[in-house]
Amino acid sequence: MNVEIVADVYQKLSKETLESLTQIYHQDVVFEDSAHRLDGWDALSLYFDNLYRNVIDCRFDIQSSHQSQDCGFIVWVMYLRHPKLKGGSEVAVNGISHLKFSDGKIIHHRDYFDMGEMLYENLPLLGSVIRGIKKRLGQ
Repeated sequence: MNVEIVADVYQKLSKETLESLTQIYHQDVVFEDSAHRLDGWDALSLYFDNLYRNVIDCRFDIQSSHQSQDCGFIVWVMYLRHPKLKGGSEVAVNGISHLKFSDGKIIHHRDYFDMGEMLYENLPLLGSVIRGIKKRLGQ
């Protein structure tokens, strides 16, 4: 398994292609991001099923990928449309996935992204507060 295969699966990922994830994830995978830690394929599969059931659209634009032996990184932009974020308008989230492989599949997947960029800045009321704080921090 290499990061190019993983990037290709994610680039094509949709509600209709979720079964393609079984090709790349180890049964004992650990998945982590800013909001979750999931242990095992069953938990990860349920997470993706729920995620794609609740979004209008979610797609990934792969910017680059890098690999050294059994570890790799994928740099991506996720374009997300969710009915509760930004009135259902598209939100772009920049991120990086750190992947570790075992037995030809992903055994550990850690996503790094700005939760504010994805969620907090796009919620009614809270979004304007968060953007205001970030603006003041930049002065």
